Amino acid sequence: MILAESAYALTRGFPREEAYGMTSQVRRAATSVAANIAEGHGRESSASFIQFLRVSQGSLKELETHIILATRVGLATEKETTPMLEECEQLGKMLRSLIRSLQRKASEG
Repeated sequence: MILAESAYALTRGFPREEAYGMTSQVRRAATSVAANIAEGHGRESSASFIQFLRVSQGSLKELETHIILATRVGLATEKETTPMLEECEQLGKMLRSLIRSLQRKASEG
């Protein structure tokens, strides 16, 4: 959720003409990360949870791409986007660890 909040904060500074472009894409990807984790957690099986965590990883990579592009085209500065990219990296590590842990538990039992 913190990453989604950061995405909303970052995109508030984007030009109005980006409302249906980059602003929407960044916000949608960031929200999707959190939403897929939550939806997967609500499923009744580890396999389903893992599937949703992988979808979340994909949304996270999409978000990173949008953030990098926003910097490259001048919608945001590196100073603004570096903390978000660091958040993405940390969340990516947590997702990978959780997936591996769930996979280990599933193979044990």
